[in-house]
Amino acid sequence: MVNGEVEMKGSIAMVGCFDTKEEEFAFLHACLNHYGYSIISVNLGVRGTTGKFRVDYEAEVVAAATGLSSRELRESNDRSRVVDVMGAGAAVILCDLYEKGAIKGVVGMGGGGGSFMILKAMQALPIGFPKLCLSTVATKDLSEQVREKDILLMPSVVDIAGLNKISRQLINHAAAAISGMCAAREPVGIRDRKKTIAISIFGNTTRCVNYCVDILESKGFEVLTFHAVGSGGQSMETLIREGWVDGVLDITTTELADEVCGGICSAGPKRLTAASDIGIPQIVVPGCLDMVNFGPMDTVPKKYLDRVLYSWAPDVTLMRTNSDENDLLGKQIADKLNLAKGKTAILIPTKGISIVSSEGGPFHDPEIDQILFASIKKNIAENINYEEIDCNINDEEFAHRLIEKLLDYM
Repeated sequence: MVNGEVEMKGSIAMVGCFDTKEEEFAFLHACLNHYGYSIISVNLGVRGTTGKFRVDYEAEVVAAATGLSSRELRESNDRSRVVDVMGAGAAVILCDLYEKGAIKGVVGMGGGGGSFMILKAMQALPIGFPKLCLSTVATKDLSEQVREKDILLMPSVVDIAGLNKISRQLINHAAAAISGMCAAREPVGIRDRKKTIAISIFGNTTRCVNYCVDILESKGFEVLTFHAVGSGGQSMETLIREGWVDGVLDITTTELADEVCGGICSAGPKRLTAASDIGIPQIVVPGCLDMVNFGPMDTVPKKYLDRVLYSWAPDVTLMRTNSDENDLLGKQIADKLNLAKGKTAILIPTKGISIVSSEGGPFHDPEIDQILFASIKKNIAENINYEEIDCNINDEEFAHRLIEKLLDYM
């Protein structure tokens, strides 16, 4: 307190539809002030504004960040378009505020449309930057909206439509939570200069990854492992792009096969691009490209029912990739790695790229594996190191060769 007034600790961005929820946002505004933060307010409501608090970025400015006008959006009567455009515009504004150091965190609240706009905007902010959304749909599956980002979703319990003893308490809690996140001091060692290695992992490559982690940690590296189930690959790519990682051991590239075949573990078309774009050392393995992931057996698409299927767990069915798919995957890997700006190698375990493709395993098919390897070798650029090793992916010898190559590149 200074002269009876709260000393401001910095600014928090407050984002939402002030045209329909001005009373609720006015209360959130007051709560944030109470906890010592000034507010930079961003209005996503194309049908109006509020006079209950200062609005720093009106909807017209938000829409203009995408080259459109709020009037055009309003007159279109296309709710989906409004949500998409206003979320994208808010992302531009929040990123600009973040890059200028003008805000310490961002908080929003809303129903379905409002939440989707807020979450789209928050996705543009880096991991580690405080983000909280109080939402009426927080208990739904919003994995597609949150994706790989560390957005805190808080259920509103009651609708965000007027103030009452429940909504007041939860809005106050949201304000306290984002305030606490913004005030949190960085733990000792979080930004130490220990080199950090990102590794992709799957049940079928766990032994290999464990060998690598043990060796790297014994040599003083910090290791981040990512489960290659779609979100894991997306998170790894994001952290690489945001500068958290110094080198990559991409042992489990199975998400590429799911992208090709419509499996449930796709990480999208940008998988296996971040390290190449950033220019950090990367060692890539075609780990688990022998498989595509589906849910329980009865969820496998009809067009695949005549393929080799294997129940890995009650909720996981694996499908063996075929010759055409492996030829395509090999070319995709080569095309992506050929764009690498940094030192890059692809190491091939010729005796199996997963547990189940080992000799005697249900996916053991050396002829199809050779199609994959040949496709990579045919399409890879001369400056990318290609090496075949007479091992299974989970052999300790293979892990040692991966580390040897990575350390050479580091």
